[in-house]
Amino acid sequence: PTSPDPGRLLPAMAEAKMLTIEDIIFGAKERKSLDKDSKQKDELVISCLRSLAMDAVQQANSGHPGTPMAMAPVAYALWARILNYDPDSPQWMNRDRFVLSMGHASMLLYGLLHVAGVKEMTQEGHSTEKMAVSLDDIRNFRQFGSRCPGHPEFGETGGVEMTTGPLGQGVATSVGMAMASKWFASNFNKPDFPLFGFDVFALAGDGCLQEGVSAEAASLAGHLKLNNLCWIWDNNQITIEGNTAWAISEDIPTRFIAYGWNVLRVGDANDVEALTRAFLAFRREQERPTLIVVDSHIAWGAPTKQDSFHAHGTPLGEKEVAATKHIYNWPNEKFLVPNEVKEHLRQQMAHRGGRNCQQWEKMLEEYKTQYPEEGKLLQNLLDGRLPDNWDRFFESFPADPKGLATRQSSSACLNYVSKGMPWLLGGSADLANSCLTTLKDAEDFLPPASRWGHYRGRNLHFGIREHAMGSVMNGLALCKLRPFGSTFLVFSDYMRPPIRMAAIMEVPSIFIFTHDSIGVGEDGPTHQPVEQLCSLRCIPGLSVFRPADANECLEMWKHIVPLQDEPVAVVLSRQALPTLDRQKFSSASGLHRGGYILHDSSSSCPDVILMSSGSEVHLMLEAHEVLSQQGVNVRSVSMPCLELFKMQPQDYIDEVLPKQCRARVSIEAGRHHSWGSLIGIDGEHVGMISFGASGPSKRVQEEYGFTKQAVVNAANRVMSGRPQEMSTRALGLLSWKKRRLSK
Repeated sequence: PTSPDPGRLLPAMAEAKMLTIEDIIFGAKERKSLDKDSKQKDELVISCLRSLAMDAVQQANSGHPGTPMAMAPVAYALWARILNYDPDSPQWMNRDRFVLSMGHASMLLYGLLHVAGVKEMTQEGHSTEKMAVSLDDIRNFRQFGSRCPGHPEFGETGGVEMTTGPLGQGVATSVGMAMASKWFASNFNKPDFPLFGFDVFALAGDGCLQEGVSAEAASLAGHLKLNNLCWIWDNNQITIEGNTAWAISEDIPTRFIAYGWNVLRVGDANDVEALTRAFLAFRREQERPTLIVVDSHIAWGAPTKQDSFHAHGTPLGEKEVAATKHIYNWPNEKFLVPNEVKEHLRQQMAHRGGRNCQQWEKMLEEYKTQYPEEGKLLQNLLDGRLPDNWDRFFESFPADPKGLATRQSSSACLNYVSKGMPWLLGGSADLANSCLTTLKDAEDFLPPASRWGHYRGRNLHFGIREHAMGSVMNGLALCKLRPFGSTFLVFSDYMRPPIRMAAIMEVPSIFIFTHDSIGVGEDGPTHQPVEQLCSLRCIPGLSVFRPADANECLEMWKHIVPLQDEPVAVVLSRQALPTLDRQKFSSASGLHRGGYILHDSSSSCPDVILMSSGSEVHLMLEAHEVLSQQGVNVRSVSMPCLELFKMQPQDYIDEVLPKQCRARVSIEAGRHHSWGSLIGIDGEHVGMISFGASGPSKRVQEEYGFTKQAVVNAANRVMSGRPQEMSTRALGLLSWKKRRLSK
């Protein structure tokens, strides 16, 4: 059993005792001190936030002033009256999360962080006396090296919960955060110890709700009954091009009702009391996520720019800024933040979030005393430490000429990890039975009312929502859990934005992709990935692993699990691959260096170097034997992770690929672009030129040149100094196109 979040009891208390909103927020004893002066201070904070946004955008001559001006009252009502957040401890684990999904309105967030006095944190998670966002930082808005970049960036600015900017990513990722809250509460809360139950708020614009990923994520959130999730929609009916009526006419609130959401409406974004009531109504909701529709005016108060798309992405102009400040009754002074403004917001947040954080820290220590096993597990999780002997369940695979598909061996390893790392969780986009990513001894993550599972479950069912799956994974990772998600490699295209976001934020999401080549066979070119490997390898900070056999899978998982700030893509085969005899070939532990010498004809400098990844490693070894029998001194290199290999010391790279051997051949069932820096201008790539075709796997591979003879021929060409020319590859593509047209 879990105890409810005390914050959710407040509305019930109000109804029972007929308390006012002010009584709820500040306590009945302090009610008398709340008078007209206090409400005037509310207006001062709001005007300050609006003016800071105008000033910063104007000084940078770049940015978006309109939405911060419209949404300042919304942000104030949430932060001052609702948000369970301690500015002195902004990484407190049970804090409410605030996600600015419409990242172009970043000055709203930077203004809040400054006025609220949010502190900077050390890498070890300790609070400092330094402000996360100083006034000088705001003056340098959008400048190179500024702590206030154009869009909020996680890890660059204290208090920023995630990187936002690509519309829709914020709201979609917030679903993962809300799921994490449910998971933590279900796994760690005890009677009298309601450690977890944080809420997640995401501020979204029209663009966020038009992006398809938000529809996927909203559908999933409604299905999971995430009543701790609140999206706030800035309904200003303006986008960059103009009025939203030019592009959309659907009834968005009704759509969300169909998703299973609670939908509320505030007709005036300036009505702080109505906004507060809406947020408290969200807190009362027990079964549904909440969408609060807030009708607003972009650039509110600007004499000539209000309700104009011109306020969306350009400065207002000095005269317009001065005139708007006059309407706000605010001095025409740049970057003005009076002390009473800071004190008013900080006092309210300290009264609620600061006190709650201190009580939580005390509760955590008592929890660890009463529940030492769970307490140790939780502390490891919070500190980013792996459990002791987490890899004790791993078992190496015996040599087997028939072998296993790497999706099978990876599945076994995933379950080894699951036993030793209780906060590993994940699933697939409706392909668990094909990707083999089900955790065998774990429950399903589903609402208890469904009777199909529980929020403590670790098997997630994303449905056919690849884009949302990636975003949700990032939300889980931002809350210190270790998520994985799987689909076919060809469908990685559907989720590229969150993969890129994971790399930018440096969160350790694990993207698992199976059915990795034309070896898929009969499903044909729509399901046969060709360009995806190269595409994924182009993402900075993403390591792409493509293991060649079961023991490389084992070493891959040993390498992946300890990573804390690096996402990975795991690329696996559908077809069985031999498990190599490591008495004959080098140890699979070479994977930890990205690439290693798998087989050498002699210890001297080779005549030719063959290199490959994944399923084509076995084709490489077949060609190796033919060349060796011809008297060629050949070296075969397994390259399970090109990115990791390129990060090794140059001495090691030169040891594996000696510079004096320029006759090199790469073999991979994908495009050649990843291999150019390794094979050089004198090398050659045996790979895909066009899309694939439907047919039995072996026949398709033969037709597209994946034979040992093709590799041998390429080796002979590079050894003779006559590698295949670029024009030959172009002719191959033209031939394929003509064949298609002739049908």
